[in-house]
Parts: sequence; structure tokens; C-alpha cells
Amino acid sequence: MNQINQNDLQLFISDKILKPFNEKRLGKVSKLELNEILKRKNPYLFKAKNIQTSEELIKYVLDAFLSSQEETIFGNLMEELAIFVCEKVFHGQKAEKGKFKSIDLIFKKENKRYIVSIKSGIYWGNKDQISEMKKNFKKAKKILINEGETNKIVAVNGCMYGKDNKPKKRDYYKYCGQEFWEFVTDDSEFYQKIIIPLDKEARKKDEDFKKAYYAKINEMTKEFSDKYLDSDGIINWQKIIEYVSKRN
Repeated sequence: MNQINQNDLQLFISDKILKPFNEKRLGKVSKLELNEILKRKNPYLFKAKNIQTSEELIKYVLDAFLSSQEETIFGNLMEELAIFVCEKVFHGQKAEKGKFKSIDLIFKKENKRYIVSIKSGIYWGNKDQISEMKKNFKKAKKILINEGETNKIVAVNGCMYGKDNKPKKRDYYKYCGQEFWEFVTDDSEFYQKIIIPLDKEARKKDEDFKKAYYAKINEMTKEFSDKYLDSDGIINWQKIIEYVSKRN
């Protein structure tokens, strides 16, 4: 079993997580158009929140859109970190996507073969999605047994943050937060060690995004004001609702 070099960890987080994360969200911001993002949101909610100014509304819809996008982007990149550190410590391997559905990581530890489905937080799926994951665990076990696996195969749902005080489920284990990162690294403090390089590198790479973000707010605020303010400078809610919901 190997240890994880802190320099390797920092380099991976810089090059494989924060760099693509910022590039992808920069791309999302630069391509956004007002009407495209406006028609995806509930105009009645804007009114219920008593939004009064163009900038307030634009910031609200832009932040809501980016937040949902960033959660997915960052979760996928952190999944790669989990695979990377497990490869370093236990010679873990990224599961073949065409072969193992819902399985992200496979590795051997203490004479057991673990098949791991990695998610961001603990509340990642509904009943049907969890049921689908369990079916895919069974399929993956059959594939490995047919290929000659003789070690006990253990299914794990790994969640990168949060906690579950009852990790033993009926058909699998659910390891979250500290417990998950210790599971893939054999280091009980690894969940804390991630934040150090994240903090250092995030400060360096966030400036370009902030410039693009504030420029987009200014651009959209002007466009929204031109289209949806009446002659008194008041938001014309009827016009917004017509754009979002009126049949062609």
C-alpha cells in the first residue's frame, strides 16, 4: 500500500479539477443568453420574491443556473480525484463505462474486490435511481465472477461529502464524507487534506471567472432593462410571463 504525495495531490487538484472546472464554467457564462436562461425559470417565483430591479433579477437567475451546473461539473471532477487517489494507494482502476453501468471504481483491499458507485452528496437519488444502482451492482458482480473473480465482491455507494451513521444497507455499503475518503485512501484525515490545495489553487484561478461573471451580469441587466422595463422603469411582469408561457 502506497502513501499519497502532497505535491502530487496539489498538482492533480490544480490541473485536473480547478483548471477544467473554471474553464467549463467560464464557457457556460460566456455562452449564456438572456432569453434562453429566462425561459427556464419560474416568473411567478420572481414576483413572489418581490424582485424589483433588473440587476437583482438577473443575478438571481444567473446564480441559480450556474449553481446547478457547477454542482454537476465539480462532482464529476471530484470523482476523478477519488479514482486517482485510490489508484495511488490500492492500485484501483476506473471502471469501464461500456461494461459496468453505474460503477466508477474497482479495487482490491483486504482480500475483497470493491465495486464503487461514486456520488457527490448523500441525497443524490430517488427510490427508483437507488433501485437501478442496486441492479447494476448485481450485474457487475456477475460479470466479475464470470471473469474468474474469486475474492468476495462488495458493493459500495461512495458519497464525497455528508455522513451516514448506518453505512450497512441491505445490498451494499454507503460510505460518506470522511468515511468514504478513508475507504479509498486508508487515511482518516484525507477528507481534510483535500481542502488545503483547493484553497491555494482556487484563489489563483477564480479571477478570470469573476471578470466574465460580472461582465455577463452587466450585459444581461442592460438587455433585460431594454426589453422588460416599462416607461417608468418598473419591471413589466406581464411581458415576462408572456415570453415564458404564452402559446405561439
